[in-house]
Amino acid sequence: MKHVIIGNGPAGVIAAETIRKRCPADEIILIGDELSPPYSRMAIPYLLVGNIDESGTYLRKTANHFERLKIQQVQGRVLSLDAKSKSLQVEEGNKKPQKINFDKLLIATGSVPVLPPVPGIDLPGVHHCWTLEDARAIHALAKPGARVLQMGAGFIGCIILEALASREVELTVVEMGNRMVPRMMTEMAGALIKKWVQAKGITVFTDTKVEAITQGKAGLAVKLSNGQTLEVDLVISAAGVRPNIAFLKDSGLDIKTGIVVNEQMQSSIADIYAAGDVTESVDFLTGERMINAIQPNAAEQAGVAAINMTGGMVQSIGILQVNVLDTLGLIASSFGLWSGAKGGDHVELCDPQRFKYLRLEFLGDVLIGATSLGFTEHVGVLRGLIQTKLALGAWKETLLEDPTQLVEAYLAKGQAQSA
Repeated sequence: MKHVIIGNGPAGVIAAETIRKRCPADEIILIGDELSPPYSRMAIPYLLVGNIDESGTYLRKTANHFERLKIQQVQGRVLSLDAKSKSLQVEEGNKKPQKINFDKLLIATGSVPVLPPVPGIDLPGVHHCWTLEDARAIHALAKPGARVLQMGAGFIGCIILEALASREVELTVVEMGNRMVPRMMTEMAGALIKKWVQAKGITVFTDTKVEAITQGKAGLAVKLSNGQTLEVDLVISAAGVRPNIAFLKDSGLDIKTGIVVNEQMQSSIADIYAAGDVTESVDFLTGERMINAIQPNAAEQAGVAAINMTGGMVQSIGILQVNVLDTLGLIASSFGLWSGAKGGDHVELCDPQRFKYLRLEFLGDVLIGATSLGFTEHVGVLRGLIQTKLALGAWKETLLEDPTQLVEAYLAKGQAQSA
C-alpha cells in the first residue's frame, strides 16, 4: 500500500508515524512545502523570545528520524489533486511538476494566514508570523526600541504579542473586535486582558482597523480608523488563519469552509482522508460542523485517520473547543460552548482588581461551556466536566451560588458516576 500525506506539520508527522507502526512494509511519502525539517508553528514565539534556536522548533529532534522509519520526505508544493487517477501534481523548486500516485491520501495542510484587504499590506516591512522564514525576518527587525504595530489580538496574536514584548520593542496592537481574543473570550474577560496588557506598557486599540499602510519618511506609516497615523519600523499581520485548501479547487471533494469529513476522518471521496485545520468536522457538543484549528484536535484526528487508512475502524469523538492562553503571565481559558446556548443559563464571577474572572454556561444541569481568567487550578476540571457531560443535579445550584466549587462538584459527581 502506498500512503501519501500532504503536509508535514504535527498532524502529518503523527499520521506518518502511526501508519509506519501499523504497517511496517507500506510505502509512506510525506510532502512539505518548506525547506525546513518538519516543525511546530506554535514554537515560533519561543524562538523569537530566544528560549530555543531553530532546531528547537523541529517536531523530531533526531536528524535521521524519518529515514530510520523509511518515511520518504518530498519538499514541494502540491498543485492539484486528481481523485479519479489517484494522483497529485507536485512542484519541487524550479523542476518540472511531477506526478505522485497514491493508494491512500491524507490531506493535512493546516492553515494559512488571512491577508487583510489593506492597501500596502504587501510592502517590505510587513510580515506574517507563521513560518520560520517569517520568524527570521521579524528577528532582524524587532530590535529593542523598534516601533512595531501588530494587526490582530486573537489567540495567535496574543502569543506573538508576548514574544515581541520580550524583545523590548515599542508595541502597538490593533484589533477590529471590541475586545482582545474576541473568538475565545467573553466581552468582560477580553476587556480584562486588554487592561492587563496595557498595564505592561503595550498600547492596545480595540474597535479599530488598519485602513492603509504606506512608505513613510522613517519607516512605514500606518493609518488607523480611529484617526491616528503611526510611524513604525515593522508591521506584523496576525489577523487570523483559514484552511489551506486552494490547491483542491477542482478536486471534486466536498468542501465548504474546510474539507468535510466523517467520524473516521474520511472525505467525500473513498481513500482520501483529512485531519487538522483543513477539516470541517463535527463539534462534540452541538453536532454541528465547524473549523477548530488547534493542535490537540489535529493530533487526535491524525491518529484516527491513520488507523482507518491502514484497515482499522475507529471514530473521532468530535472536536471540543479548548483554548488555554498565557498572555504576559495572565492565564486565560475557554472550553466548549463558552458563549452559551439557546435556552441555557449562566453564572459569572468577576474580580477586576485581581484579574480574576469565571463564567459557567449550563444547558439543563450539564455544564456546556466555561471562560476563566486567573483560575489556573480549575482548567482541568472545566474540561473534564464539559467533555464527560456529567449531569450535575443539585450541584448545579451550588455552582450558580459559588462557581469556584468546581473541584468539589467534579469529584462528587465523578465518584457517583464511577460507582
